Amino acid sequence: MRLKTILIFLLFIPFNVLAGIYGYIDSRGVYHFTNIVPVGKKYHVIVPDRTRSVVYKDVKNTDYDKLIYEYSKAHGVDPSLVKAIVMAESNFNPFAVSPKGAQGLMQLMPDTARLVNVENPFDPHENIKGGIKYLKMLDEIFKGDLELILAAYNAGPARVMEHKMNIPPIEETRTYIKRVKHYYNRLKRQNES
Repeated sequence: MRLKTILIFLLFIPFNVLAGIYGYIDSRGVYHFTNIVPVGKKYHVIVPDRTRSVVYKDVKNTDYDKLIYEYSKAHGVDPSLVKAIVMAESNFNPFAVSPKGAQGLMQLMPDTARLVNVENPFDPHENIKGGIKYLKMLDEIFKGDLELILAAYNAGPARVMEHKMNIPPIEETRTYIKRVKHYYNRLKRQNES
């Protein structure tokens, strides 16, 4: 009865004002609803996070510049590229969750987060450090080819390799590459002036 009441209540809330709503089952079999992504639990997205759709895309945003610069320099990655990826991926929202399950500022998939030792993808420090570490791995695999690195970041390295080291014919990936390169060029121009 309680679950039914909660579901009816949710029907009357205007979803465009909500952050995400997530559901998970605990070890006792009780289903929980929360507006915070449950870390370390298998969960379902009940209502997608609408904060991602906010238009931000301001290259002058400096909220994470210090972290981006610090970790980029440590791994030999261009900080402007990292910031362009953060803009394209999460629009500077550290709690962003994609419909496919990518999380945080650099939208790390859970397997990728594990690969780069990120325990909490919603922690900006961990997410940026892990995302940059992953970018460095892709840079080494794809020998500095920016478009292939971005294609692999978006669609996965296996897809790029399956297509004989070419950009996969996925419209979302092609659009993503253009968007990141656009932000990247804007950031480089801003840094030169």
